[in-house]
Amino acid sequence: MMEVLVKTGLAYLMGSVLGALLVGKLFGGVDIRKVGSGNAGGTNALRTQGFLFALLVVVVDVGKGALAVAWLPGLAIPGVVPSGWSQVQLACICGAAAVVGHVFPIYFSFKGGKGVATLVGAVAALSIKAALIALLCFVVLLLLSGFVGLSSIVATGSLAVFAWLNFGLNSSWFAFGLGMFLFVLFTHRSNIARMLNGTEDRKRSIMVFHRWLGS
Repeated sequence: MMEVLVKTGLAYLMGSVLGALLVGKLFGGVDIRKVGSGNAGGTNALRTQGFLFALLVVVVDVGKGALAVAWLPGLAIPGVVPSGWSQVQLACICGAAAVVGHVFPIYFSFKGGKGVATLVGAVAALSIKAALIALLCFVVLLLLSGFVGLSSIVATGSLAVFAWLNFGLNSSWFAFGLGMFLFVLFTHRSNIARMLNGTEDRKRSIMVFHRWLGS
């Protein structure tokens, strides 16, 4: 059990390293949490700081999720006895911990992003197929709705469906997928509220039906 606790803690600390704030320091001390929507993630970085800034943020945030899943589970830690948990179980736990760390980073007063980019990295390290399905869901919903938040939620929900169909309801994969879906719902609660009251930012320029209808 000690192995699980230690690696979960390390994954959380890894997730707490926010790409937006690290890149902000390189770009003259920009605190992304004080501009735009206040979210320390790639979408707000793109809106307020431009493409290069946002790209670097996404690379860091996706990378730490992938690293937590691909590297930590198999890491031999001196003095820590292996728990007997499978690599898949440890990978799912470490991936989830990294996402939680991104949203509630200990280094930055527990005020982080919404966890989607870090989740993308974690899922890609677990299964490229699942990541591609989630990406397809994201793109389709974005083109149909224009809502980034809604597209992120639906894409995350596809992970639970993927796990259910491929591994069953009692699998670590399904627990990970369902848990992350509920967590992303929580982190996007403000987006959901704005969608319901009609004030959420909408990317109408990329909506396929918007273009066809010319409205």
